[in-house]
Amino acid sequence: MENKIKEESINKLLLDLFNNSYNEYFAISNIKKLLDENGFICLLENEKYEISLGKSYYILRDGSSIIAFKVPEKLDELYFKIVASHSDSPVLKIKENPTVIENGYNKLKVEKYGGMIVSSWLDKPLGIAGRVCYKNGNAITTRLVNFPTNLIIPNVAIHQNRDINNGFIYNPQIDLLPILGLGNNDLFKELLDSTRKNEEEILSYDLNLYNKEKAVLGGINNEFIYSPKEDNLVSAYISILSLVSSISYDGISLGVVFNNEEVGSSSLNGADSDFLATNLKRISKSLGFSNDELSRALVKSYLVSLDNAHAIHPNHPEMSDNKNNCLINEGVVIKHNSNMLYTSEAISSAIIKLIASKENISLQTFFNRADARGGSTLGNISLTHVSIRSVDLGIPQLAMHSNYEVMGSKDTINAYKLLKALFNSKIKIEGENVTII
Repeated sequence: MENKIKEESINKLLLDLFNNSYNEYFAISNIKKLLDENGFICLLENEKYEISLGKSYYILRDGSSIIAFKVPEKLDELYFKIVASHSDSPVLKIKENPTVIENGYNKLKVEKYGGMIVSSWLDKPLGIAGRVCYKNGNAITTRLVNFPTNLIIPNVAIHQNRDINNGFIYNPQIDLLPILGLGNNDLFKELLDSTRKNEEEILSYDLNLYNKEKAVLGGINNEFIYSPKEDNLVSAYISILSLVSSISYDGISLGVVFNNEEVGSSSLNGADSDFLATNLKRISKSLGFSNDELSRALVKSYLVSLDNAHAIHPNHPEMSDNKNNCLINEGVVIKHNSNMLYTSEAISSAIIKLIASKENISLQTFFNRADARGGSTLGNISLTHVSIRSVDLGIPQLAMHSNYEVMGSKDTINAYKLLKALFNSKIKIEGENVTII
């Protein structure tokens, strides 16, 4: 499948995917469709795995996480090349019993998910999407829904709140209630009921608000991509696109997309779950390898934790380290932290640098300011379950965790090329000595 996805079409494909990714469930559904179209075979966790050489597979968990992998036609030595990312982004989730009717307004109670920039959610066209569980007799059916309606969370006019430009603190219980409409009827219940089929009853739901503004190219030369949820949909999609286009010459190549990174990864399908560890065991066993061979394989394996990085801000360069910052469209970023909030260290960084140099791909280095606390990601959490030499990479972006974010249109292509080169490489790790072919 090499060159199945052309480099010049990556950004167009990403824009289409972003515009149809209302939350993590839709993102994983889009990935599943992409894998199905490219001949990947679905494996069910509640069934025995039957895995063959030269085939490609994927494993879903809870509709919001996925492991996709390619097995080479010849596998003399077991090891893994893994790219891990996450499907979720900060959103406003709709509570149970959400309807509030006051002064003629139909409003919805919501709850913050993840560390968002709250102000970026106001005065924007918002939609509702997610999954709904239905009862039909003794059966429960789950479906994805995207409601054809527009909501808004209005700011208070400056004439009524003269301090709004002086650092106003938004109270999520009061200030973040979106307006669904006018009138005294329960409009939200009417929306939910409209999705029922025949005699179905609605049991529960997992619904969130999302920004209905479209992902677009921006800048005078289309050097930017503007979109909701760039953190971390771009990593999830790029990892899968590069896997699809790669040829597994050696080792097993995997793209893993976890859920719930934005709230700590502690869930049944987050990086702090058994999702990756258990399935590496099952994949190995199905191919005829013992537990001892798997343990030895992990020592020889390599993992890329892929999540976005902070580009130097155009108006606030002082927020970045002046020697270890990163620029948009100047290359994929290796992220470092001395307290191991990122997994990068000397050898893991050297491996990705060598792969990049062979493909003439530029890399950048990122450290936070020493007097500032930065964020973390899923890499170090995943390593507590599967100990694999790992590096943290990311595409540089602005306005991380805003409702509408910015990244470079060249960086996406470079990330695709780099990960494809990783999957196509033969990596031989022997302790502190590494050979890459």
